[in-house]
Amino acid sequence: MFKKLSAMFGGGASVDTVLASPHTRPGDVLRGEVRISGGNVEMVVDRVELELVAKVEVEGESAGGDDYEYNTMLPFQRLHLGHRFSLQPGARHAVPFELAVPWETPVTTVNGYPLHGMQLGVRTELELAGSLDKGDMDPIQVNPLPAQARLLDAFSRLGFQFKGADLERGTLYGSRLPFYQEIEYYPAHQYAGSINELEVTFISGPQSMDVLLELDKRGGFLTSGSDAYNRFTVQYAGAEQLNWEQWLHEHLQILTQRRGMFH
Repeated sequence: MFKKLSAMFGGGASVDTVLASPHTRPGDVLRGEVRISGGNVEMVVDRVELELVAKVEVEGESAGGDDYEYNTMLPFQRLHLGHRFSLQPGARHAVPFELAVPWETPVTTVNGYPLHGMQLGVRTELELAGSLDKGDMDPIQVNPLPAQARLLDAFSRLGFQFKGADLERGTLYGSRLPFYQEIEYYPAHQYAGSINELEVTFISGPQSMDVLLELDKRGGFLTSGSDAYNRFTVQYAGAEQLNWEQWLHEHLQILTQRRGMFH
């Protein structure tokens, strides 16, 4: 059990959010309970909510017309817990929860190593005695689905080197989230003459996932300017028998050939 939030209110009341485990993956469920302890006076708990939040990169424009980027925490899943109730002095009230993790949730950890640039977590919002408190984001670790892990391993086996990962604001087709993940790689030696940079994005569902590959980004999936990108659907059934290195190599060839047609 992991202590996830500790906030103090007038009258000495406190709240702790406890997860059974901070480890999860897309399509899974985070389980735990919110524990509220009464202070020295009776209080009314008006609302208890949980939300999944993520650090997202947002592009803005200054008053002078200059472009700039900043990071913000965006909620992407909320769960309302229970109804209004009275909290007696010294009393303890526990609210169990099951918080669904959307299928499109980005991964933060691969093979036990965190992806630099990813920050996802659970935040508790409590309205108590007329005071609203949003706790700090407490991290969760989102491991890849088996098919995602196999493709990411194929990048490594082909010699691609992880560069970084971030979340871009915007909603891609097939996703309900207000952002999408880009995992960036330096090219393997055999592709160095044709690829300067490669990015992969997953849009996962219960039966299959879409894989978006992009070469030498100059814009993005929601803007013009990308040198070449394509979207492929992979069914989970039979994914363990797929030769992922060959699959990836073939699709990279398709992308480099397509780019050559427009150069």
